[in-house]
Amino acid sequence: MDLPRFKYHPDPVATGSVKASEVQCACCRQVRGYIYTGPVYATAELDESLCPWCLADGTAHEKFAASFVDEAGVGGYDQWDAVPAEVVAEVAHRTPGFTGWQQEQWWTHCGDAAEFLGVAGYAELQEYGEEAVAFIRAAFSEESDLQGQELDDAFQEFDRDHGPTAYVFRCRHCHKLGGYWDCH
Repeated sequence: MDLPRFKYHPDPVATGSVKASEVQCACCRQVRGYIYTGPVYATAELDESLCPWCLADGTAHEKFAASFVDEAGVGGYDQWDAVPAEVVAEVAHRTPGFTGWQQEQWWTHCGDAAEFLGVAGYAELQEYGEEAVAFIRAAFSEESDLQGQELDDAFQEFDRDHGPTAYVFRCRHCHKLGGYWDCH
């Protein structure tokens, strides 16, 4: 069975937000071969118990008042492009989220939410290319006040599993890479 398509999270299996599983979905009560592994904000305990189909069609949000991304985090708490309320709702209520060290944010650009590509350490940022490296490095430099060799050394310590970690996105319109970083 093909996974549903998520406009703002094109490969949730590769990012680890969805995994193969024989767990029965708490929403539709079906075993579909995949389960969502990212954050769920709801009063019910729903960790690793919702299928991607119930996220995609909004059923999980409707049944449990569940969100998968903090609505205020779409646009980085107003630090990036503002987006229409419908976009915020689609990202927060019908898109697989991801787990970060601190409260997750969703990068926005060109008046729309961007596609989440994944978490990255220094090695993975190199694979995304110079544009991603430059964007995250500049954000890290600005927030850390490090410069020169100190900045270079600290930036090379980025690690997808142990932090500091980058969260990489691609604009759906101009294809620019961007995102943010955080650590525990």
